[in-house]
Amino acid sequence: MKVLHNTISNKILRNRMLVETERRTTISFYKYFYIDDPNSFRDTIYRKLNDLHVLGRIYIATEGINGQISVRKNNFNSFRTILYNSHPKLDKVRLNIALDNNVLSFWVLRIKVRASIVADGITDHSFNYLNVGHYLKAEEVNIMADNPDVLFVDMRNHYEYEIGHFKQALDIPSNTFREQLYMVVKMLQHDKNRHIVMYCTGGIRCEKASAWMLHNGFKNIYHVEGGIIGYTNRAKELGLPIKFIGKNFVFDERFGERITSEVIAHCHQCNSLCDSYTNCRNTHCHRLFIQCNNCAKKYYGCCNLLCKNKQLATTSYSV
Repeated sequence: MKVLHNTISNKILRNRMLVETERRTTISFYKYFYIDDPNSFRDTIYRKLNDLHVLGRIYIATEGINGQISVRKNNFNSFRTILYNSHPKLDKVRLNIALDNNVLSFWVLRIKVRASIVADGITDHSFNYLNVGHYLKAEEVNIMADNPDVLFVDMRNHYEYEIGHFKQALDIPSNTFREQLYMVVKMLQHDKNRHIVMYCTGGIRCEKASAWMLHNGFKNIYHVEGGIIGYTNRAKELGLPIKFIGKNFVFDERFGERITSEVIAHCHQCNSLCDSYTNCRNTHCHRLFIQCNNCAKKYYGCCNLLCKNKQLATTSYSV
C-alpha cells in the first residue's frame, strides 16, 4: 500500500520548492460540516492531492475541513474538481486565493486528523457551531465600517492584529483563539444588543466565534465572508475602498500579505516603522518578532544580543 504521509526530510523538500519552475497558486479554504469517518476521508483526499503535487496543510475533524495549500497553476482545475467531489458539502466551497500570490508558501503536504479544525477549547456540548451569524460581503462590510455604532472585533492573535486590521477594530489581547473566545464574551458583556462584526484571516475563526457569541446571548452578530482575504479580493474586484489597513498576517513562509501601503507596526528592537515578521535565527529561540533591515544586520537576524552571540558561535549568517 502507498505510504500516506511524507517520508522525505523538510530540508530536501524545501530545496525542491525553491528550484521548482512551475508557478503555483496559494489557496485557503474551510467548511464546517459533519464528517463521520475523518480518518478514511483524510486518506482518500491525501492520495488524490499528493498525486497532484499539492503542498500545504489540511486539518480534518468530525466538524469539517480547514486547509491552506499551494497548487501548480496547471493543476488548479483538477484540484478544485477533487475537492468539490470529495463530499457533497464541499461542492462549490469558497476558495480564497492568496492576496500575495507570487511567493512560494509551502514545501510539504501534511493532512492531519484533529479533534477540531480550529482549536477552540469549548467543552459545552450544547454549543451548536453551525448556528452562525450573518455573512457580510465586502460592500456590506464597508457600509458597516462607516457606521460608528457598529463594533468591529478582530478574532486573530495580537501579533496578527499588530501589522494590519480594520481601522476601528477592537483587539482581543490574546495568544490563542481559545483564549479569545472567552475573553470576547467577557469584554463585551454590556454590548449584547449592539451590532458586532467579527473577522479573521480567511473566515474560519470568526465564523465559529459568531456562533459562540450567539450561544452566549448576543443578538446582532455578523462575520466577514471569506475573512480579510475574501473581503480584499472582492473589494478590489468591485473597485471599493479598502477599509483594512496594513498587512494581513499568514501562517506560512510569507508571514504577511500587503493589502495597503500603510505601515502601522514598529520594529521590536529600534521602534522604527516596520511590519516584517521573522523568526529569531537562534534555533533554540525561534521567536516570532518584527525586525527592520538595519536591526537584522545589527543583530544577525536574532531577537536580542544573547541570541546573536549564540548564533555567531555556531554558524555564519548574512543579510
